Amino acid sequence: MSDQPYTHVTLSLEPDKRPRVNVSFHTHKIHLYNLLIGDRPALDLTTSEASVSISTSGAGPVTEQDLTLAHQLFNAAARYLADCQRLHSAQSAPSATATDTAA
Repeated sequence: MSDQPYTHVTLSLEPDKRPRVNVSFHTHKIHLYNLLIGDRPALDLTTSEASVSISTSGAGPVTEQDLTLAHQLFNAAARYLADCQRLHSAQSAPSATATDTAA
């Protein structure tokens, strides 16, 4: 597996089923845009290979369900940040083995 950034996009088409698109961003090169289009908010995640837009249900006015989704996005982003910070700290700290070997 490469450590190089990439975006993975798949499209699944099966008889008698709705099409399914999967987008996985494995890169720090994501541009995030928060837009207000008239009376509806939109959140865009864009790389040079793909983009994903999230907006209100049916591109209509903000509903209770849209508020619930916005809270879920916020909470998931906060957990992602916490995990990144924890793992970065652990990966950046000198290992006990390296310290013992140097002594």
